[in-house]
Amino acid sequence: MSEVKDLLFELGTEELPPVALKKLSDALTNEFIKGLDAANLQHGEITAYAAPRRLALLVKDCATAQPNRDVEKRGPAVQAAFDADGNATKAAEGFARSCGTTVDQLDRMKTDKGEWLVFKIHETGKAAAELLPEIAETSLNRLPIPKRMRWGDSSAQFVRPVHWLVFLHGDDVVPCTILDSEAGRQTFGHRFHAPGAIEIDTPANYAELLESKGKVLAHFTSRRDKIKADVEATASSLGGVADLDDALLDEVTALNEWPAPIAGEFEEVYLEVPHEALVTTMKTNQKYFPVFDNDGKLMNHFITIANVDSKNPQVIKEGNERVVRPRLADAMFFWQQDGKKRLQDHQLALEKVVFQQKLGSMADKSYRVAELAKTISALIGGDPELAERAGMLSRCDLMTEMVGEFASMQGIMGRYQAKRDGESDELAQAMDEFYMPRYSGDQLPQTRTGISISLAEKLDTLVGIFGIGMKPTGDKDPFALRRAALGALRIMREHSLSLNLHDLLDSAEFLLDTKIDDKDAANAVYEFMLERLKGIYNDTAPDTFEAVSAVRPESIADFDQRIAAVSAFRELAEAEALAAANKRIRNILKKVKGDIPENVDASLFEEDAEKSLFATIENTEDKVKAAVEQGDYQGALSTLAALRSNVDKFFDDVMVMADDEAVKNNRLALLNRLSAMFLQIADISLLQS
Repeated sequence: MSEVKDLLFELGTEELPPVALKKLSDALTNEFIKGLDAANLQHGEITAYAAPRRLALLVKDCATAQPNRDVEKRGPAVQAAFDADGNATKAAEGFARSCGTTVDQLDRMKTDKGEWLVFKIHETGKAAAELLPEIAETSLNRLPIPKRMRWGDSSAQFVRPVHWLVFLHGDDVVPCTILDSEAGRQTFGHRFHAPGAIEIDTPANYAELLESKGKVLAHFTSRRDKIKADVEATASSLGGVADLDDALLDEVTALNEWPAPIAGEFEEVYLEVPHEALVTTMKTNQKYFPVFDNDGKLMNHFITIANVDSKNPQVIKEGNERVVRPRLADAMFFWQQDGKKRLQDHQLALEKVVFQQKLGSMADKSYRVAELAKTISALIGGDPELAERAGMLSRCDLMTEMVGEFASMQGIMGRYQAKRDGESDELAQAMDEFYMPRYSGDQLPQTRTGISISLAEKLDTLVGIFGIGMKPTGDKDPFALRRAALGALRIMREHSLSLNLHDLLDSAEFLLDTKIDDKDAANAVYEFMLERLKGIYNDTAPDTFEAVSAVRPESIADFDQRIAAVSAFRELAEAEALAAANKRIRNILKKVKGDIPENVDASLFEEDAEKSLFATIENTEDKVKAAVEQGDYQGALSTLAALRSNVDKFFDDVMVMADDEAVKNNRLALLNRLSAMFLQIADISLLQS
């Protein structure tokens, strides 16, 4: 077994893109591991380091060489390797040349399939120092960098200019040049606190030396944890709680090597502005952590992370306060300007904003949404007139100054402005709920008005875009139709809305009228939504989903109940046999040419088994029908499970395809009637054993 030593690789650069730093570090780790494994270099635990000016890896116990190995390469069969006179054929000579030897130096190997020429050699493993440079270079080349850059007169390309390279295996430097940087043992610390070179004596000391001498916390997660703890403690000292958004925390971690928290404040007058706008500008533009009180109200404080351990933090505090003040003043200006108009005053302006060339303006779309929302609201017990007004106002906030500056405020600004206009609380809330869910896992609208306009908006978009032939293809979905479909499905399912999806889509199609070319768009959207529904039921057996999908339930709430019923049915002892019997019935009925009689004639029965099955069906049909009408699908399937013994007996004793045409058709009618009973709930013939 070869000797092992710790390995250190560090690439020093200009400041790396903060949003991409963690992704680059993870990718480098994965690619480096792949390289080591492919080269058969044994190794232990790998620790990744990522800071603004460096990507690094510490590999514990990395082998100093590949293990030696015996290589055996099989060539042609002996029968094909020599002619009748025992002379080597071209096949044998070619194989020998490819192995760098001669035919007479080759060995032979016997197997149960014959005798073969083989080349055997004891191969000495290569030294790690020969293999590591290529592993590192390949790993860097495979990083997810959309656009690489060159610097100075160098031909090397990377996401940022490279300034140094540390590559140590044990105490020795791995000799190589990567990205025009020669490997060494000197790293560099904090740009201001410790700009000089720091010599790394051994890989294991890397992180400690950088922290003690270089004022750099190189480990991303440790640095992130420190920032989080510091921000929490600072917020607590202010009497509040910080908004520790994960994405912002990652970005701030990627911006700082030696983080130090600094609390700032701004004038309380700015708290008159919707806090979402203030939070957006603090987090997005300034990378500040906003602070809220224990009641969830925004405080006039923020926390920033400085990348220096300042002797005079007051200067940094005042500087940040000066920088953020104009942005808050802008938000205040937009809020005040928007207050000079009501939401409805923006409706005329929507006529000049195109939603889609063929589908008309935003005003046209608002009208359609209002009409469809009115219908939905009546069906779910809401206020149709309120839903209609909400639909007409739903897009008006797009024309406000606030949304023009802060796009993420759409809906939120509508809610604030509606309250300022004196609209009802439900309508104001619906302005925000109109956009829900905004992303996977987001909260759903809760008010009846919000549900109505959100659902109407999504269905109108789906039918409209499908109707002009622009349905999603591959990964292209410019109108976010997949998200719209999933959002609509979640609303209907999680609120258990007994809405006929077919009817709603037909209504949306009717409202679009002459604007769409495809008059079958509603059906196409229904199929599209069923495909999306599979993703929602990803914890359900696929064949259970298909069994329910086959009967095309009218509503998603009904679909959900049927899924639960079929899942419970599968647990019954009779389920497997009945599923197999239904599959057999479906296969028999598919092959029938012509019409199957609607009625069963008991006088044509010849076997006791068919008489018993008919009697059982007669006694069961009304019970099943009543259960289905009440939505008790589980009860209906439990009742049907009692048919198992009669169904089994029928197939054991009865020849369905009898020679007598009348008898045969009567038996087909009996099976058709049995199948129809199950199809009231689901097509259980699709269930796998």
